[in-house]
Amino acid sequence: MTIKPPLTDLPIETANSGFYEGFNTIVTVGSKILVGLLIVWAAAFPQQAGDMLSAVNGYLLKSFGTWYILVMAFYLLTCLALAIWPSTGRIRLGAEGEKPEFSTFSWFSMMFGAGIGIGMLTYSTGEPIYHFSTNPEIIMGQMQAESADVVRSAFKWSFLHWGLTAWGCYALTGLALAFFSYRRGLPLTIRSGLTPLFGSSLSGGLGHVIDIVAVIATVLGVAVTIGFGVSQFASGLHNISGAGWLMAADGSPSNAAMVVALLLVMGLSTLSALSGVGKGIKWLSNLNMGLTFFFLAFLLLFGSTAFALKALFVGIGDYLLALPAMMFTVWQPDGTETGDALAGWQGSWTIFYWAWWIAFAPFVGLFLARISKGRSLREYVLGAMVVPSLMCFIWFAMAGGTAIDLELNGGAGGAILDASLSSQLFVTVNQLLSPTLAVAMSALLVVLLLTYLVTSADSAVLIINTINAAGDETQKGRIHIVVWGVALTLVIAALLFAGGLSAIQTAMIIGALPFSFVLALMGVALIKAIIRDGMRERQGRAAS
Repeated sequence: MTIKPPLTDLPIETANSGFYEGFNTIVTVGSKILVGLLIVWAAAFPQQAGDMLSAVNGYLLKSFGTWYILVMAFYLLTCLALAIWPSTGRIRLGAEGEKPEFSTFSWFSMMFGAGIGIGMLTYSTGEPIYHFSTNPEIIMGQMQAESADVVRSAFKWSFLHWGLTAWGCYALTGLALAFFSYRRGLPLTIRSGLTPLFGSSLSGGLGHVIDIVAVIATVLGVAVTIGFGVSQFASGLHNISGAGWLMAADGSPSNAAMVVALLLVMGLSTLSALSGVGKGIKWLSNLNMGLTFFFLAFLLLFGSTAFALKALFVGIGDYLLALPAMMFTVWQPDGTETGDALAGWQGSWTIFYWAWWIAFAPFVGLFLARISKGRSLREYVLGAMVVPSLMCFIWFAMAGGTAIDLELNGGAGGAILDASLSSQLFVTVNQLLSPTLAVAMSALLVVLLLTYLVTSADSAVLIINTINAAGDETQKGRIHIVVWGVALTLVIAALLFAGGLSAIQTAMIIGALPFSFVLALMGVALIKAIIRDGMRERQGRAAS
């Protein structure tokens, strides 16, 4: 049977003149209308919006929790299989002989800073500390909370959420886009990843809907990340200055502090986005990677080094051995105290994370594709999955391990355990250093956090513009960068006042669901395309 040539032309209509020149008006205006409706609703009816989001979130967790668990496993296994298989691993994401645009260090720095840097800062102490107190083994009565025996379990679950599965979600999106854009010459936009399944029909309404879904998921996924980031940024400023207005009565950052931090971050992000990938984003990414290594060196010298290194190596072993079971285990509420608690824990942690990574995937995946042109498929998967996972493991072991050791053996006396999520890293630093040095290190962490925040936000704005511009990577619509920077700021602010960080998280989980189906289809489409390319080669025809 003769296999038809692959689709290498997917025309997407863009405006020839006017305000939206170079942009697909349906995708651009449709996305803005939906985002605008969300802003108005959350701002005008904050209580109603918060209650509605909470109700929908409960329904989705009950009805689609199993889907999130299984589909994330599919993303990971697809990437690993394609990288390990000899013939597919050699596929170049670009023309044969094409060299990568960015150095390996800059490539990794941009990928890591945009993909996960902020969350890593927020959760590096917070998650191990939480699982030190509550995790499935503790819930099932197999271990005692906050004891030495539960340390390994705490890191195993932390590594699950920040390891290969998370990065597999990002990697699959970027892999599909790079393959179809740089090997087939299709537009660098989400719809191109589905061409083996839907063909030229993606030029019209179906493709517009897919790209709008990707834009909305990106806006909400980035909103969660920026929301957590500005919360920790405000906590850091409080740790440095002691200014009372920065913190609310419950020990979390005040709304005023969050809004001020948000305006600062988004203003700088918009300026950076206007400078493009090769300037502001690249420079900031290199800076935050350097500061990251500096803080890790500080933890090696002043933290609980032996405890943390043991947690790292033992934790990686435990994680890899338990990964197959953890990837596919689904707990459902069954009316028992244990069963309901397990389901609640999984909904609050694993399913929340999987939705977060899926919502972030259009942005990170398209950005990964944009900076990975010319690399082999195997090199791409290694760089986009294995290396960042190891970096997260090291960071969690050093920061989280030090925090746990201070609670177990260092006399922290519950100070870290009792601190809010956004403050725990700064409280850990306070435990390690004198007040003067703690302020200096907190200032460095605030700068590091700011660079991660700006890198994530400006990269997201550029990616949204790329999708709206039918995959055109040249940022010709500078006013549109400003508009989306303002829109992202208003989304975060409106949701903060509609219910705080929990409202942003809930909106993200809702927005991630449609894109989870799109991404699953992208995986199927990529496998189909590679199989058909192999068949064409055996027939002596060009694969692409």
